[in-house]
Amino acid sequence: MAILKIARLGHPVLLQRAEPVPDPTAPSMRRLVTDMAETMIDANGLGLAAPQVHVPLRVFVMRDGPRVFALFNPEISPLSEEREAAWEGCLSIPGMRGEVTRPARIAWRGVDAEGKPVSGEADGLAARVMQHEFDHLEGMLYPMRMDDLSRFGFSEELARFQAPAAPDTPPQERKEPAA
Repeated sequence: MAILKIARLGHPVLLQRAEPVPDPTAPSMRRLVTDMAETMIDANGLGLAAPQVHVPLRVFVMRDGPRVFALFNPEISPLSEEREAAWEGCLSIPGMRGEVTRPARIAWRGVDAEGKPVSGEADGLAARVMQHEFDHLEGMLYPMRMDDLSRFGFSEELARFQAPAAPDTPPQERKEPAA
């Protein structure tokens, strides 16, 4: 296992559409997702897409409670017209946050690390993380989805001056992980 270098905003790998993974069960893919999971956990992330570690393939890992799972060649679609705005961060844009509006509920499908088709529905934080990571596979970063750039800035400054993301938590105590 290894901690991988995370591509940062400005690197061209983050702006290209990732290629499908032909064989998710290949030893190189098992090694990649293991290293991605370790990298994500080390960086206190909720999700990590392969392009973020300089690998332009359609796979991401994300936390699902205490476990981490990988989704290869994912497809995502909204389940309703309902949309929610929330603050997002990104391991490729360290130290910054932005308010992004996304579909509230999604359907997802893909292939797991054993090569089996998987699918489901997600809402809340899980839906947001999946959409954020899927965007990376499409060559899109969350600021490209923002409607109002006045809601984008350094995390420390936003905590001091913007409306809090969680009204019951004082800004100085809020430690939101990045996706």
